[in-house]
Amino acid sequence: MNERSRELYARACKVIPGGVNSPVRAFRAVGGNPLFVSRAKGAHLWDADGHEYIDYVGSWGPCILGHAPDEVREAIMDAAKHGSTFGAPTEREIELAEAVHAAVPSMAKVRLVSSGTEATMSALRLARGFTGRPRILKADGGYHGHADFLLVKAGSGAATLGIPGSAGVPEGTAQDTLTVPYNDLAAARACFELNGSQLAALIIEPVAGNMGVVLPRPGYLEGLRQLCTKHGALLIFDEVITGFRLAYGGAQARFGVTPDLTCLGKILGGGLPLAAYGGRADVMDRVAPDGDVYQAGTLSGNPLAVAAGLKTLELLRRPGTYEKLEALAARLADGLTQAAHTAGVPTYLARIGSMMTTFFTGADVRDYQSAKTADTARFGRYFTGMLQQGVYLAPSQFEAGFVSLAHTEKLIDRTIEAAREVLRGLAA
Repeated sequence: MNERSRELYARACKVIPGGVNSPVRAFRAVGGNPLFVSRAKGAHLWDADGHEYIDYVGSWGPCILGHAPDEVREAIMDAAKHGSTFGAPTEREIELAEAVHAAVPSMAKVRLVSSGTEATMSALRLARGFTGRPRILKADGGYHGHADFLLVKAGSGAATLGIPGSAGVPEGTAQDTLTVPYNDLAAARACFELNGSQLAALIIEPVAGNMGVVLPRPGYLEGLRQLCTKHGALLIFDEVITGFRLAYGGAQARFGVTPDLTCLGKILGGGLPLAAYGGRADVMDRVAPDGDVYQAGTLSGNPLAVAAGLKTLELLRRPGTYEKLEALAARLADGLTQAAHTAGVPTYLARIGSMMTTFFTGADVRDYQSAKTADTARFGRYFTGMLQQGVYLAPSQFEAGFVSLAHTEKLIDRTIEAAREVLRGLAA
């Protein structure tokens, strides 16, 4: 069925580790060989064999407008006429930082970088430099990029592949990274009571997206804010996924909780490599060249990525954008839940805004431990069945799926009908 993809994968394995440039793309958790994509447009992508799929991966979140939106493509092409990189400041960098600040007021000052990992790594270095403290706190299953000290009980690809940490990370590097269960405020409180004077920051996905989608319990984010304030630690929201996804102002606007620092990525770059970290002016003023916390990047503020980001944010400001996303995602979630119920297949569907995960478990998913009760083998069969039906899902039980503005009710309904058929087969 996918001869060309198989040929490309065999060729790739000779020169690329695992044949892929990011581990979860390898389909190891769902079986079979990965699809090699030749093109994408709107809510669809096509593999190297010419097969068409309704796409709910969206490049793992950035494609909120759909693939290759005309206005964003034109903005990139216009910027490219003037050069692809300068290694010098440009006016559009200021415009994007101003747009970010307007959308996320807690980001009084903004530093542009090229990836989410760069953003979180830099924000945590800044937190340590600002507070003079060595330790950080994160949630079990929270993935914040692949910096050494963050690969402790990490989600995302590490969860997908069953890797508890990572070889190559020195014990001393990881010893100052503490973890507590997500959604467990009592555990966070106990950790702060024991280590508060040594904690520089707590970094958290306000809505977990890398152990699958897990929503915060009422009062959880507010409680973390209070703990950080009480103990003098910085609260860092990793909004690489949720930024501009859950609301134009991100999760912090949706939940009304203000962090000290925020990390953005994915949607911010409009489909090109771009991320940012920012926050309180007194904290950000410690970043070089004004301060003593060093961070730099040759391609930071790349003019093509900045142009794509500016146009994307402009389009997201249109009235009705998030209402449309909410309605489409609710239609899909309700349909998938009903299909599973009718088939008698235990599932727990977690959704907020246009991001969701169907966990193949009958348990409520509130943290990493409960997420791991999911039947990953059954998910693998579901993934394969949906792929055969022309629906492309994330090849991992522990990732989020995304609805874009390019999806339509007709495509949503076609997806639900495909799920009905596949789920009936899983129940047999």
